[in-house]
Amino acid sequence: MLDNTKVLLFERQAEIAKAVGHPLRIAVIDFLRDGEKCVCDIAEHIGSERSNVSRHLGVMVHAGVLICRKDGVKVFYSLRTPCVADFLSCVGRVLKHQAEENGKLLASL
Repeated sequence: MLDNTKVLLFERQAEIAKAVGHPLRIAVIDFLRDGEKCVCDIAEHIGSERSNVSRHLGVMVHAGVLICRKDGVKVFYSLRTPCVADFLSCVGRVLKHQAEENGKLLASL
């Protein structure tokens, strides 16, 4: 039986995983690997409306994945902890492993 502390930890981890669990949000994290960017640059890079991007950015800020700061009328975002991008690299390795396994399966047909 899990104790309450572990349950709370797992719930918080799930909240963070949900906050990055959208293709647009993953694209934002990937774009922010190189450092802080203005929401206007993020929206242009992603190819989505600023209002839509801002909503997704808000979810990630609330979950603690991103931080933001205002400079005049511009809002800049950055990764709170750059290691979140490492998580995406790990996911890429999982996908590569799956592709290799699927290739082996197809080769056996």
